[in-house]
Amino acid sequence: MSGAIQSVSTSAEIEQVAALARYIWTEHYVPIIGSTQVEYMLDRFQSAAAIKQQINDGHEYFLIRVTPDDAVVGYMDVVTQPDASKLFLSKLYVSVGARGSGLGRQLFDHARTLARQRNLATLWLTVNKFNPSLQTYLRWGMVNTGSIVKDIGNGFVMDDYQLEISI
Repeated sequence: MSGAIQSVSTSAEIEQVAALARYIWTEHYVPIIGSTQVEYMLDRFQSAAAIKQQINDGHEYFLIRVTPDDAVVGYMDVVTQPDASKLFLSKLYVSVGARGSGLGRQLFDHARTLARQRNLATLWLTVNKFNPSLQTYLRWGMVNTGSIVKDIGNGFVMDDYQLEISI
């Protein structure tokens, strides 16, 4: 399956990302980190207001749509870090019904293309240690470079691995 990737800029598109995030995160992360932390993270990081602020701060969000009904089934967020010659893949999510279709890989490849176009040396991300997507990233050639535990407030931490791939 192939999708059309579009940059997010309008309020309506930001609302689409926030709604998709709520759907995906609730389905995917509640079994891993629990509903209380998922709600906290959605409010803090994936509400429309938070996404708008992130875009103002230099994040770039993208939606992926599929035909025939032009359905939005996934999104990603990247941050260029020119001083480190890196592109941070902050978020890459595909809805449950579209997983395994190649759309996640299409978003990942788009991030790699952005990194190449910007002459960056590395694409990197963090992934929860218990997220099944970890195995997918490793299959795509990413390398585990270590563990990161980050306090995100309200008594919650993100317990992740950092993964990288050279561009």
